[in-house]
Amino acid sequence: MIELRGRKILTTLQEDGRLVVELAEEKLPQPTGHEVVVRVDAAPINPSDLGLLFGPADMDTADYGEGRIIATMPDGARRAMAARVGQAMPVGNEGAGTVVAAGEATEAQALLGKTVACVAGGMFAQYRTVDARSVIVLPDDATAEQGASAFVNPLTALGFVETMKRDGHSAIVHTAAASNLGQMLLRITQADGIPLVNIVRSPAQVALLKDMGAEHVLDSSSDDFRTDLIAALKATGATLAFDAIGGGKMVGHILHAMEQVASEGQDYSRYGSSSRKQAYIYGALDTGPTILNRSFGFSWSVGGWLLFPFLQSLDAKTLEGLRARVRDNLTTTFASHYQARISLDDALKRDAVMAYNARRTGEKYLLLPNG
Repeated sequence: MIELRGRKILTTLQEDGRLVVELAEEKLPQPTGHEVVVRVDAAPINPSDLGLLFGPADMDTADYGEGRIIATMPDGARRAMAARVGQAMPVGNEGAGTVVAAGEATEAQALLGKTVACVAGGMFAQYRTVDARSVIVLPDDATAEQGASAFVNPLTALGFVETMKRDGHSAIVHTAAASNLGQMLLRITQADGIPLVNIVRSPAQVALLKDMGAEHVLDSSSDDFRTDLIAALKATGATLAFDAIGGGKMVGHILHAMEQVASEGQDYSRYGSSSRKQAYIYGALDTGPTILNRSFGFSWSVGGWLLFPFLQSLDAKTLEGLRARVRDNLTTTFASHYQARISLDDALKRDAVMAYNARRTGEKYLLLPNG
C-alpha cells in the first residue's frame, strides 16, 4: 500500500471579511471500492474556478506570503457569501492525470496506470480521489494537458447546442466568442451545420475567428456593431443567445436587434412581435448589473445557464453521447490553448495571480500541480 501525501489549494472566507488562500498539506486515505487516486498532472484555471478561489476580493492590495495570500473581501460580497464563512474550500473544477492507486472494484483496478480526465472539484491539488465511474479514460496518444479541459468547456459548448434543439431554436448568438469555449462552439456548429453569430470585442479577435472559417463575426467595439448585428440576425434567423459577459447592455442590445428583425414588415402591435427571443447568461466577465432597456416587446426571456444542472437534466444515453464526442475529438474540435503554465508553488505568487485572475477573454492558464 502506498502512502500518498500532497498539497492542495484551499480558500477560506473568515468572519472578519479576510479571504485566506493557501497551500495545505494533506494525507490521502487508501481508496476503497470504486475509488481511484489520480495524480493531477494538469488542471485548467477556468473563470468558474476564479469565482470560488478569489471572487471579488481585492487582489491588488492583498498580502502575498510564501504559499499564502490574505485579501480583503468587500462588505457586500462578505454578506452574500455568509454560508461559506469559516469553510476551507478546495478549488479546481476539472483536470487530468494518472491513476496511481485504486479500490478493489474491478472498474477501479482496470484504471491503474491510465491517464484520465475528471470533473470532481478540488483539482488544484497534487492528488485527488474520485469515483472510477465518473472519469473519461483518455486515448493512448493523448496527454494530460490535452485532456485537462475535457469537461467544462466542451460540455458547455455541446450543452448550448442541445439547449438550442430542446428550446426549438435553429441558430445561436454567442458573446466573448474568441475564448477557448467560443472556438469549440464554432467548430461544433460548423460540423453540425448550425448558423452561429460570434460577438467579440476587437479586430484581432475578428481575424482569429475569420481565419477559422467563421461567417458571422461582429466586433462590439465597432461603430457599425448594431447594424452588423441586425444583418447577421437576418441572415441566420437566430433567436437564442448565450452571453458570457453578464453585466452591462449586451443582452439588451441582442434582444432589441432580434425584435427589430422579427417585427420588420409586420403590422404594428403595442406588445411587439410574437417571435420568442431567449438569452441565457452563463458568465460574469462584467460583474455589474445586467441592464435591459425593454424595447423588445413581451415575447422574450432572460435566464441563467449552468453546466452541471444542465447535465443533471440529461438522460444517461444523451450524456454518454456527449462525453463520447468529446473523447473522440479531444485534440481537434475540443482542443484547448493555454496562455501559460503555472506550477503549484507559483500559483499563489502575485505576478501569477495578477495574470490569470485578469479574466481576459481568450486567455486561459493551466496549473501543473506536480510540475
